[in-house]
Amino acid sequence: MVKLLLVGFVVAGIILGTQANEYLDFNVTEIDRIEELEFGFSKYSSNLNPLMVGLTLIRGADSGAVCLDGTLPGYHLHRGHGSGANSWLIQLEGGGWCNNIRTCVYRKTTRRGSSNYMEKQLQFTGILSDKAQENPDFFNWNRVKLRYCDGASFSGDGQNQAAQLQFRGERIWRAAIDDLKANGMRYANQALLSGCSAGGLAAILRCDEFRNLFPGSTKVKCLSDAGLFLDTADVSGGRTIRNLYNGVVELQSVKNNLPRICTNHLDPTSCFFPQNLISQMKTPLFIVNAAYDTWQILYPLVVTNASLVYD
Repeated sequence: MVKLLLVGFVVAGIILGTQANEYLDFNVTEIDRIEELEFGFSKYSSNLNPLMVGLTLIRGADSGAVCLDGTLPGYHLHRGHGSGANSWLIQLEGGGWCNNIRTCVYRKTTRRGSSNYMEKQLQFTGILSDKAQENPDFFNWNRVKLRYCDGASFSGDGQNQAAQLQFRGERIWRAAIDDLKANGMRYANQALLSGCSAGGLAAILRCDEFRNLFPGSTKVKCLSDAGLFLDTADVSGGRTIRNLYNGVVELQSVKNNLPRICTNHLDPTSCFFPQNLISQMKTPLFIVNAAYDTWQILYPLVVTNASLVYD
């Protein structure tokens, strides 16, 4: 039985109006702003004496593990110590998706699609912090942030030669895991797979697979932060987010990398929605999601010239 921890936050007095097709066209600056609003941080924010962790590129090009533009993927690792020396926390970076050639071509000119544009050093704050007062549970664990540069929640495996696009999220995931195991994760006595937004979706998709990487004696759990995207109609009755996900699944050849416990009875697009997966999962899963998710209200649910007021 999956253990779920649902944390809700009530958002009052929100008045939102936007166009439905903007959901498909948001740029990286908008993604940064969305992350800042939802997760309470900004990569531009100042923090007293922040821990800066360097980028490690994964030498997995021979296996096809590359970003959208063909550059090497990467992660940031800060080693654990003391009682946390054999404990591992993996955080999967979020940042939306690309569902057609145009949006994927744009994405490969950003850090969401190319390691050429990734920060060489990244602040480790929140659940990645090394300060006990800020992060009492995980401050001395081995903490990893896996960068997101495929646009399909680490799940695609295809390419488009004409557009020079590599859809290799699944291979990035496997190459990163192999690299981390070689760097000591294979000896973990406890491990937590986490992620935010599109990374939170990936944490759900990969949760049971992550559990199976370790012996039965290893304590393994998963955490999805703002990754519970709902297959629901928008206010006009349309299926904005389903259409988006269908584009991602089809374009990036995601079908064969989705959990078989779902695809053996539902279509692949349905299996990209967590609501169709979590009841069948075996690994303890903690879900942190707003009762009124500002991003899901702003993009998938609101259509042209529509304004919603929540009291």
